[in-house]
Amino acid sequence: MLADFLRAVGQIGDRRFRRVLFLGLILTFALLAGVYALFLGAIQILTPDSITIPWVGEVGGLDTLLSWGSLVFMIGLSVFLMVPVAAAFTGFFLDDVAQAVEDRHYPGLPPATPVPLMDQLIDSANFFGVLVALNVLALVLYAFAGPFIPVVFWGLNGFLLGREYFTLVAMRRLGRQGARELRRRHPAQVWLAGVLMAAPLSVPIVNLLIPVLGVATFTHLYHRLVGDASFRGSRNP
Repeated sequence: MLADFLRAVGQIGDRRFRRVLFLGLILTFALLAGVYALFLGAIQILTPDSITIPWVGEVGGLDTLLSWGSLVFMIGLSVFLMVPVAAAFTGFFLDDVAQAVEDRHYPGLPPATPVPLMDQLIDSANFFGVLVALNVLALVLYAFAGPFIPVVFWGLNGFLLGREYFTLVAMRRLGRQGARELRRRHPAQVWLAGVLMAAPLSVPIVNLLIPVLGVATFTHLYHRLVGDASFRGSRNP
C-alpha cells in the first residue's frame, strides 16, 4: 500500500492532477468557509454584546473574543470535516485522476466505462450519510478512548474511505458487482490503504491533497490486485 501511495505522490506534478487539485482546493475552501461563516454568525447572534460581572461591572467584546476563539476551533474541526469533504468530492474528479494514472502507468488498457453521473451522486450521497452517522456515533467511543482517539478515528474512517474509494475506482472496469466482489476478497488491503489516507486527513493543510492522492492510490491498488489475480490464474489454469 505504501508503494501505491508513493507512486501517487510521484505523479502530483501531472497537469491533470494539478487541475483537479486546484478545483478541489477551491471547493474545499468554499465549503469550510461556508461552515465557518454559519458558525461565526451563530456566535454573533447568540452572544450578548456585554455581561455584568459582580464586583467587576460590565464587560463587553465577548462576541469578538469568541469569534477569534471560533477560528482556532474551526481549524481543529477541519480535521473532522475533511473526511466527509474527501468523500463528497470524490465523484467529481475520480475519472480524471484515475485515467491520468492509467495513461502513465498502465498504457494499452481498453477504455474504462465511466460511472454515470447520477449513480455517482447517489452513491456519494448515501456514503456521505453513512460516514457522518457513524462518526457521530463514534463520538461516544472518543469519550472513552483517551489517547487512542486518533487510532479509533483512523480505523473507522480508514474502513469507510477505503470501501468507498476502492469501489468507485474498481467500478470503472468491473462494474458495481465486480467491484464489490474484488473488495470482499481483499478486505485487509483495502482497509489499510484507507487508513493510509485517513491518517493524513488529520493534518491541516496536508489533508487538502489527500482526496486526489487517495483516488490515485486506490487506482494503483486496484491494478495491483487484478494483476496478482491474473498472475495466479496463469500459474493455475
